[in-house]
Amino acid sequence: MTIATKDRTTKHLSDLHFEHNVWLNTLQFCKEEITIFERRMEELVARNTDKTLLAELEHFQNQYIREREVIDELRHGIKEHENFLEKEMKEHPVAIEHRAFGDHTELRDRMVTFEKLYRELKDEFHRWLSKVM
Repeated sequence: MTIATKDRTTKHLSDLHFEHNVWLNTLQFCKEEITIFERRMEELVARNTDKTLLAELEHFQNQYIREREVIDELRHGIKEHENFLEKEMKEHPVAIEHRAFGDHTELRDRMVTFEKLYRELKDEFHRWLSKVM
């Protein structure tokens, strides 16, 4: 449940926690998917010597390295917010579910951006694979 106040939006703890879990699962899935893509790239490297193809593969390899870094940064931000919420629960356990916390709009914006860019990279990789196969 979202509560709008005069200057900011707030949410209940359970809503924030739910969103954190969804994001962490999404990030874990993407990380595992990148591993699959990297294995596919290794297969292509093993059977190709074409310099252009190898350069294109290197482009994707670099992109996936960066995506892993972004995933780690996002996971860290989510975990920090979870730690903050846990501390609040321990320090103020009475009626914790009835308190409203500041919405994590910055994290949400970062996740939306990550998902958009990751989907674009994934689509680009699939188009490239269909072209070279």
